[in-house]
Amino acid sequence: MEYGILGLIILIADIYAIVKVLGSGASTLSKLLWIVGIVVFPVLGFIVWLIAGPKGGTVSV
Repeated sequence: MEYGILGLIILIADIYAIVKVLGSGASTLSKLLWIVGIVVFPVLGFIVWLIAGPKGGTVSV
């Protein structure tokens, strides 16, 4: 039961990360690489995306 809940949380987090990547201002190749990384390595990919992933489409000055 615990693994099912943990798996669901990881799935939701990965879907959130993929949606944010698709909405970012990054290039198409960059988006594709981030999505592949998140799908292939669900937990590690999400953590790396949180730390270094493409940010939103806004530019800060």
